[in-house]
Amino acid sequence: MKTITRTLAVAVAAAAISAGHTPAVSAHEAGDMLLRVGLGTVDPKSSNGDIASVDSGSAVVINGSYFFSPNLAFEILAATPFSHDIELEADGTKVGKTKHLPPTFSLQYHFDTQGSFKPYIGAGLNYTVFFDESTTGPLAGSELTLDDSFGLAAQLGADFNVSDNMFINLDLRWMDISTDAELDGAALEEVEIDPIVYSLNLGWKF
Repeated sequence: MKTITRTLAVAVAAAAISAGHTPAVSAHEAGDMLLRVGLGTVDPKSSNGDIASVDSGSAVVINGSYFFSPNLAFEILAATPFSHDIELEADGTKVGKTKHLPPTFSLQYHFDTQGSFKPYIGAGLNYTVFFDESTTGPLAGSELTLDDSFGLAAQLGADFNVSDNMFINLDLRWMDISTDAELDGAALEEVEIDPIVYSLNLGWKF
C-alpha cells in the first residue's frame, strides 16, 4: 500500500509540473457539476482483525461534485460492489468472502490554481453495507455475517484538465470502517478495516 501511495503522489506531482505547460482553463463556478468514472481500490489497513482479516478489493467507482461556489462543492461517491477475501490472521488461510458498497458524502474545498492542475481536499461521512458473506475452508458451512458501518471519511485529490470539459482525476481517501463479525450467531470480534481508498478516474465538467 505504501508503494501505491507513493506512486499516486508522484503522479500528482508530475501533473502539477505539466500543468505549467498547459493553457489555463476556466475556473469553477457556482452551479458547475463534475462527473468522474474510473477504477478504485479499497486497501484495508494491515492486520485489521485479531482472528481474521479482510484483504483489498477493486471495483468501478463513480462520483459527482456539485459546486455551491468556485471553491466549495458537495460530492457523492458510489461504486459497483467491492469483493474481499477473509483470511485467518494466524496463517493466511482463506475462510470466507464478502462484498460491500461504500456510499460516501463529502464537502470539498477546491483550490483555485489559475491553471489546469486543480487540487482539492474533502471530509465527510461513509456508510458501508456488507452483503453476500460466504464461508470456505475450515469454516465451510458456517453462517458469517458482517454488520454495516458508519464513520468519517477524509479525502485528497486533484483534477488535471486535458480540455475545457474533460480531465484526469487522482483521488486518495481514508475511511473509518469497522464491522462486528458473527459466526453462526455468535460474536467473533470487531474488525477495524479503516482502508485507504485510491482511484484513477476520467472526468467531465458540465
